[in-house]
Amino acid sequence: MVTEVDVVVIGGGVMGSAAAWAAAGKSHSVVLLEQFEAGHSLGASHGATRNFNLGYHEAAYLNLVLEARSLWDQLATRTQTQLLDLAGLVNQGPRDSLDRIRASHEAFGIESSFLSPAEASARWEGMKFRSDVLFVPESGRVRAADALAAFRQDAQRSGAQFHYSTPVRGIMVHGEDQVRVTTDDGEFRAKRVIVTAGAWSQKLLTGIVTLPRLVVTQEQPAHFGTIDSSLEWPSFNHIPDPALAADSYWYSPTYGMFTPGEGVKIGWHGVGPVTDPDHRDFLPEPAQLLALRRYAREWFPGLDADSFVPISCTYTSTASGNFILDRFGPVVVGAGFSGHGFKFAPAIGRILADLADGLPAPSLFSAQRG
Repeated sequence: MVTEVDVVVIGGGVMGSAAAWAAAGKSHSVVLLEQFEAGHSLGASHGATRNFNLGYHEAAYLNLVLEARSLWDQLATRTQTQLLDLAGLVNQGPRDSLDRIRASHEAFGIESSFLSPAEASARWEGMKFRSDVLFVPESGRVRAADALAAFRQDAQRSGAQFHYSTPVRGIMVHGEDQVRVTTDDGEFRAKRVIVTAGAWSQKLLTGIVTLPRLVVTQEQPAHFGTIDSSLEWPSFNHIPDPALAADSYWYSPTYGMFTPGEGVKIGWHGVGPVTDPDHRDFLPEPAQLLALRRYAREWFPGLDADSFVPISCTYTSTASGNFILDRFGPVVVGAGFSGHGFKFAPAIGRILADLADGLPAPSLFSAQRG
């Protein structure tokens, strides 16, 4: 069976769902193809929460996250679903790094302020603070699982079709305006294909598009149990101080957020073992988990470091940490989200839909710079 549509989206995680939503909102006929079942836990989009983090200093990312905030609110209104919990975000780390963020916030009109360790400790008793922190009140959490459902619901309302458990077997490009996508159930012909396949991007696009090197790692954060249910938990980013020997056991900066019903999620950032997404063991790396528990014990008096549930997900990272949002003839690619893409999803969906229509993306996200 052959189906003709304007746009085929390959990959049904948050980026593909957002791209289908944006393209359908522009009155395109859209089919999304996802190799696994809806809500699967084999990639990078599963779980209940993600950081909604305005703690950037680069203009391109601040523009993107501010657009995303507006679009998250629009999607929440359209689907009558709460998608953001603005519990605030605490940034800890060397002062020069925080000063850069604060200066950019002032330029963009984003509210943020410094708090002393005593002020921060009085407000967030479950956390430890060693130096001044930068607090960003309009940050917090994205309700990740609800976001996926909301994108799908609103996209389907605009006519998009979502096909799960439908792996793509082949992509064939015919000139500048036709792509054939084959599955076990048939063939789809489209003017454009948007590929948001996460850890499978390189495998799927080899021989079709030349991308910068993408490294797939198996990341292993954990949920830690809270000691006192009355404590307030902001989301957080924490950069180690290389001048302090006490931070020498850290593998990377950390991030985290409270997840209702599961505890506080804490993870190292982008340092998990390199993996093949089709041959993962889903098991935490023992030394990294031990160090993560030590970090939780030393920095979170409100958590029980001995009460934890490991999580497994993938990062697909570029060398620079910048995303790839680019077009190659009729093939549009969204890849390399490097573990910090989820918060931007509705704005990334808009960019991918615009690329399919021939509009440019910000130059920072060109594949030439990946």
